[in-house]
Amino acid sequence: MDALLLALIGALLGEIGDKSQLLVLALATRYNRNGAVIAGIAVAAIANAAISAAAGAWIGPMMGADARLLFLALSVLFLGAGLLWPVKAPDMLTGWPTGAFLTTALGLFILGFGDGPQFLILGIATRTGDPLLAGIGGAIGVMAALVPVVLLRDRLLAVLPLRAIRIVGGALLLLTGGIMALSALALL
Repeated sequence: MDALLLALIGALLGEIGDKSQLLVLALATRYNRNGAVIAGIAVAAIANAAISAAAGAWIGPMMGADARLLFLALSVLFLGAGLLWPVKAPDMLTGWPTGAFLTTALGLFILGFGDGPQFLILGIATRTGDPLLAGIGGAIGVMAALVPVVLLRDRLLAVLPLRAIRIVGGALLLLTGGIMALSALALL
């Protein structure tokens, strides 16, 4: 259950104010087909989470306990640094000749591949040895961050203090990741 909650909260936090939300806002506004965009979000989130969870299940048994903790610490540090990094607007995929569902699914899959939440899911799956729950939690977290943007459009992004959430979240993740790394290296 820890894997599920950690991945859910981490992925949700990692997507707040990120490029994925900006892309989803643009696609939802352009296509005005909420169901298709939400289905695309679900497919991309599940695919990225499944890849991360499977990779974590594969490499986890090859590592010792301290190495797995250090790997998780690095993924938390990576996510924290990503929250503090300035967000650039993504390519809005205006030239793609596909419909709302396929453009959303492929665009978010490509954008999310190797992003902080995906790396966090990998780290949690590696550390906990419970890749299924890490993948489910991460996919739910990504969807929980992106679906409200489709339904509420820019009203949601206007009322949320995105910069404050990203700064506080990034600082907390950097502190947590630093403590975990020191513990993994037996320096704490």
